[in-house]
Amino acid sequence: MSKLWYKQPANEWKHGLPIGNGKLAAMIFGGIEVERVALNHEWLWRGENRDRTTEPKSHFLQKVRELLLAGRYAEGTKLANDIFGGPGGISGKQNRVNSYQPAGDFRFLLNHGPVNDYTRELDLTEAVTRVKYMTEQGLVIREYFAHSAEDLLVIRISAYDSKVDGRFWLDRKDDPDCDINYSIIEGRIRLFGRFKEGVEFCIDATFIINEGWITVVNSSTIDIRDSKEILCFLRIGTSNSGNNPLEEIESIPIPEQSWNDILDLHIKEYRRFYNRVILNIDGIIKDEPTDERLQMLKNGIEDIGLPALLFDYGRYLFISSSLRAELPLNLQGKWNEELNPPWECDYHLDINLEMAYWPAEPLGLYELTIPLFDFIRRLVPSAQKAAKDLYACGGVLFPIQTDIWSRATPESYGYDIWIGAAAWLSQHLWWRYEYGRDIDFLSNSVYPFLREVALFYESYVIFDQHGRAQIVPSQSPENRFKEGGDMPVSLCVSSAMDIELAREALTHAIQAAKILNIDKEKCKNWQNIVGRLPVLKIGSEGQLLEWGKEFEEIEPGHRHISHLYGLFPGDIISPEDTQELFDATLISLKKRLAAGGGHTGWSRAWTACCFARAGREKDAWDSLNILLKEYTTDSLLDLHPPGIFQIDGNIGAVTAIIEMLFQSHNNILHFLPALPSKWPNGSLSGICGRGGYTVSFTWAHSRLRKAEIFSKEEKTCIVKCMGQPCTIMDESKNIIPHSLRGDLIEFHISGGSKIIIQVLP
Repeated sequence: MSKLWYKQPANEWKHGLPIGNGKLAAMIFGGIEVERVALNHEWLWRGENRDRTTEPKSHFLQKVRELLLAGRYAEGTKLANDIFGGPGGISGKQNRVNSYQPAGDFRFLLNHGPVNDYTRELDLTEAVTRVKYMTEQGLVIREYFAHSAEDLLVIRISAYDSKVDGRFWLDRKDDPDCDINYSIIEGRIRLFGRFKEGVEFCIDATFIINEGWITVVNSSTIDIRDSKEILCFLRIGTSNSGNNPLEEIESIPIPEQSWNDILDLHIKEYRRFYNRVILNIDGIIKDEPTDERLQMLKNGIEDIGLPALLFDYGRYLFISSSLRAELPLNLQGKWNEELNPPWECDYHLDINLEMAYWPAEPLGLYELTIPLFDFIRRLVPSAQKAAKDLYACGGVLFPIQTDIWSRATPESYGYDIWIGAAAWLSQHLWWRYEYGRDIDFLSNSVYPFLREVALFYESYVIFDQHGRAQIVPSQSPENRFKEGGDMPVSLCVSSAMDIELAREALTHAIQAAKILNIDKEKCKNWQNIVGRLPVLKIGSEGQLLEWGKEFEEIEPGHRHISHLYGLFPGDIISPEDTQELFDATLISLKKRLAAGGGHTGWSRAWTACCFARAGREKDAWDSLNILLKEYTTDSLLDLHPPGIFQIDGNIGAVTAIIEMLFQSHNNILHFLPALPSKWPNGSLSGICGRGGYTVSFTWAHSRLRKAEIFSKEEKTCIVKCMGQPCTIMDESKNIIPHSLRGDLIEFHISGGSKIIIQVLP
């Protein structure tokens, strides 16, 4: 049952039920005495520092490099941060990243007295939240959704055996930086806000009632009396999106259709995305409230359905953050109630933003990556200037954190000196080509950015006395070693992650250029760098070395596992091609967890992904259950200690489950690579694979039973499915010749056709 439900209202924001359509978002509390609907608009960010820029400082780079190459890591780290770092971080100065802001609250109080038989639910198959209860007068149902086809938040209040009386108003937290005014025009409540730097916004609450009447109480409040049904349509506009807020609101029409038609249109559009992938696990029969199920899990009672619910919920959150979006997901998706949110609710580019988009391609939600790619393109001009100003390099230098104003400035002293963000984000553009096989997209979007990334490496890399291509300064994001001094992040020469990122990004640039038959001379330069990058090193305990040397770790249980990037989300470390490095990554991962790692929701999701990629089903399953038990709210929202909602872990958990059931890297379709033993029977339909594949399959008794493979292109298909004997046929049941190579099956598939694999009993 793909539903979250409860027997009581949420007692705080993070336990509420989120609704959203990408542009607008709201958190539903389900209050009985007073309902609070906390409102957001994706473009409502502060704008004090929208024009910040970098200044030329590249002449200091040589000295920093000399210190690091001489092994004087503490001095090199301190000097690099003093020269190239920004405010924020541990500088004692406020950074210049602007924060994502709440728009305000819509509240109402219904005059119905005590209630019983209360339920609050979020139906993930419809993207509708419902609150139901009985009063002395009869049944009351409240329904809420963010319209999937319109820029509207919609609320319906129905009394089935009586009439509705209530008070309705808009408000916003007291904020000395924001002037608020209200008005009521023809029964519409409007809140107008203006921040001191000039950012403006407006909320409009429009009501349609079935019988009864509306009375104005004051400039922000109305009463509605004796109505059978109340419809409220919430619209929000901002000046940040380039519009006059009021004009933006008034350009959004209030629907004239019936309630059923409005609801049906919303559900139909939402399901166009949600139903692309369907996971069914046999034996899930629990119907207890979600918070009670979560508590039972914490008490040691296994619930094989909660990870499946987390899968559907993560998909819901991603779609609800993206459907009508112009901006990518921030740290909290599109939901925030704080005036000063943690980390400004910004875009963190050293894991969080990337994780939020990991499952987009396998879920077939390619349209929903457009805001991410637009964000990347907007950042390029500032990133080109940063590359030139700070390091005298071509190409692009993306920062470790930024906001909607597309500025590539360092803003976190002590953490700033990292050059890998652009390379990491380029992976998502490459994935779009790998999954979609769109040559025009490769030419117009993927390769131009990959080329910028490659140009940066071409001018940043230096060659040491042994001819190795070294990356310096280098870091492993947010982590440190003892010889690195007192800074929160230690700089070094060629960290494992920077080597992995450079190798992958340059390889993708070369592959793209060859497909497009361009930049042959550049490809020679880039291939030279790839061939001369340092090899990844293994330590005395068999672990993958994070910094290229065996330093003493200050935080052996650090939350980041950046050095394991090559295993996941990268694919340059595998048991087929790099067995020794593969073994070393698993040793590193287990060492980190044994020392207390994986202690945030997103970190635990990443460990689950790594274990799944490695085929370690029990470890992946255990990580998912730890995520549920220790790092989720009652409404299953992912937590970063101490109790801070971050959306990345929710979406990372989706990716982990996909990786447990299906993988498609290295030109192989791998079915059930890390199938949980707790899920012996089930099915997965509509999942996408690299190479232009879409697959659906069933399994029973923990073995593949049947798979259907659709390919966009004609090619040789390679499948890994535990070496089980099988019959391969086309849709007309004609037998397709195939060959066996170990546990791999190879056969020809035509473009636009489907092949069926029937595993023999």
